[in-house]
Amino acid sequence: MTSTDATSTDASSADASGASSTEAGTGALRPTRQRTAVTEALTRVDDFRSAQEIHEMLSEAGEKVGLATVYRTLAALSEAGVVDVLRTEEGEAVYRRCVATHHHHHLVCRSCGATVEIEGPAVEAWAAAIAREHGYADISHELELFGTCAACAAG
Repeated sequence: MTSTDATSTDASSADASGASSTEAGTGALRPTRQRTAVTEALTRVDDFRSAQEIHEMLSEAGEKVGLATVYRTLAALSEAGVVDVLRTEEGEAVYRRCVATHHHHHLVCRSCGATVEIEGPAVEAWAAAIAREHGYADISHELELFGTCAACAAG
C-alpha cells in the first residue's frame, strides 16, 4: 500500500532538514541513530508504508538498521504520537509520519490507498457516552474507515 496521498499539512515545526524541533522528530523519545533514521525516512514520503518498505528505504539509503529495530522503533514512535499506524483491510500495519497533533481517524481508499485524516465529534461523543453508561473511564479508541475514493470510483 504505497500509493497513499496525505491530505493535511504537518502541524509541527521543522527546520530546513525536515527534522521536527522535538528531538529530531522523535517526540519525547531519546533520539537514537535508528529512531532518527526511521523518522527521516518517513519525512521523505507522504503515504503510509509498511515496516518492510521503510527497512528497504533505509537499506537503499545506506542506513544499517535491522528489520526488528525498524519494527521496535515504529512501535515506540507510534506510542509517542510521532507516527500514525493503521491496519489495512488485509491486517498489515502501515505507518506514516503523524501530521495531526490531535486525535483523528482515517478514511482510506481500498483501491489506491489515498488517505484523508478526519475528525469524528459524533464518534467521540458516542464513545464517551458508552463509557459513562458502563462505568468506564480513561477510554481510547481507533477508527479507520475504508471505501473507494472519487477518483477510483470515476475511473
